Amino acid sequence: MKAMSAEILCIGTEILMGNIVNTNAAYIAKELAVLGINVYHQSVVGDNPGRLREALELAFSRADIVITTGGLGPTYDDLSKETIAAWFGKKLVLHQPSLDAMTRYFEKSGRVMTENNKKQAYLPEGAEVFDNPNGTAPGCAIEKDGRIAILLPGPPREMQPMFDHFAVPYLSRLSGQVFRSHCLYFYGIGESALEDRLREMMEKSSNPTVAPYAKTGEVMLRVTARAENEQQAEALLQPAIEAIRAEAGEFLYGIDVDNLQTAAVRRLQELGLQTATAESCTGGYVAKRLTDVSGASEVFQCGLVTYSNGMKEQLLGVSHETLERYSAVSAETAAEMAAGVRRVSGADIGIGVTGNAGPNASEGKPVGEVWLAVDSEWHKETIPLTFFRHDQDAREYIRYLASSRALHLIWKTAGMKDKS
Repeated sequence: MKAMSAEILCIGTEILMGNIVNTNAAYIAKELAVLGINVYHQSVVGDNPGRLREALELAFSRADIVITTGGLGPTYDDLSKETIAAWFGKKLVLHQPSLDAMTRYFEKSGRVMTENNKKQAYLPEGAEVFDNPNGTAPGCAIEKDGRIAILLPGPPREMQPMFDHFAVPYLSRLSGQVFRSHCLYFYGIGESALEDRLREMMEKSSNPTVAPYAKTGEVMLRVTARAENEQQAEALLQPAIEAIRAEAGEFLYGIDVDNLQTAAVRRLQELGLQTATAESCTGGYVAKRLTDVSGASEVFQCGLVTYSNGMKEQLLGVSHETLERYSAVSAETAAEMAAGVRRVSGADIGIGVTGNAGPNASEGKPVGEVWLAVDSEWHKETIPLTFFRHDQDAREYIRYLASSRALHLIWKTAGMKDKS
């Protein structure tokens, strides 16, 4: 079967003007790759019917499927449905279930539904309708003469669930195949280094495919197989995953776990362990990311942000002599912070983070110098980190990467208990 091609067409003058970042195109493109649908072009057009028609003509001249986002709202300039329906030669008709869902949405939120909102319940005749439990504008798919348009709302919190729950099954039916993926998450190795280890596999493998995605401070590999059913696809995936594990397993921290904080919380849960954090330069970032994970209350005792030296002494028991002799940004201070928070909380694993996130040098310590420490009965370690980024986003970058390293340290230390 010939591989289908799609073009992503994002609609909205606010995108063209740079008022918002077009994250929708990136999300859809990645998900289409999983489905084996080629994307050769992406376009952005403003809220103008004439230019939208031109964009549709061009898109359908080079793609089988056009996926649009935006322009489904209730206002006068939301004209995506009207323009696309006209291109397909279809009229808009009231979709009563969508109107009923919209009415319930407004009643539940305690808001009055104005007359123009009803415009969103009119959809192209014969379209397959996509419900929108996260907003008021339903989406839909239109098909005619081998051409398909999929209309999705603009706000990402509405678009992404609709794409996942409705567009993906719709597109999967068209391909006649089942696509299944696993995401492998790596920490401590860069994208280029990981790709170098796996280059031969990535170049030779067409089913399953292996695609790397660089994230801030880590790397994700998406391994995707296509087959007639899920069991066959899974049978293709497992040998590939084992081959990747053999090449770079020392950096692999999880499969289908989403992020470091989820991996850390899940491992602590599995082993019946608890952690606590003492943070200075990260300002509670480690604690925040841990508590982003559902179920963190089972494994997270407390997080103390001891920004001043006085609070490091008073709350954590860091000695005055240590602070005077080595400064707050030091291996010694980090180690005493980790030991102090473990003692105060009774947790199994204590984490200490201290450093200089900038923008200026402090206590003779350069911007980007960070110290991490872990304290437990079975493992104690102090880790120096140095970040060389000094642009306007450096402070946030340093704090985020330091928190990532701390989360990985929790994950690693918990795993060492399992082996001790």
